[in-house]
Amino acid sequence: MARIAGIDLPREKRVEIGLTYIYGIGRKRSQEILKNAEVSLDTRVKDLTESELGRIRDEIDKYHVEGDLRRDVAMNIKRLREINCYRGIRHKKGLPVRGQKTKTNARTRKGPKKLVSKKK
Repeated sequence: MARIAGIDLPREKRVEIGLTYIYGIGRKRSQEILKNAEVSLDTRVKDLTESELGRIRDEIDKYHVEGDLRRDVAMNIKRLREINCYRGIRHKKGLPVRGQKTKTNARTRKGPKKLVSKKK
């Protein structure tokens, strides 16, 4: 089983797709890493040799991924909340941060509808 950056990559998938299971690596960066490590995009994860895995690990070490990246994102959000800027207030209230309308949408961020009954 290939374990890179603390993540077990799915054995049956192509390496290009398997690397995207690591937080901070998308398709583009995955292709870039494999190109620099001189590994074919079409290789399955189970078919990787130890030397190829080593080269991939060395390339991934050049990027900010997994725990470090998650910590940085959390610290950025915490900083926004502490300085009480507009985005920080939106994070505190659990509302959309990037200017979306909230009258009818934003159910993902706000959660299920709360029933407000009318007085008779």
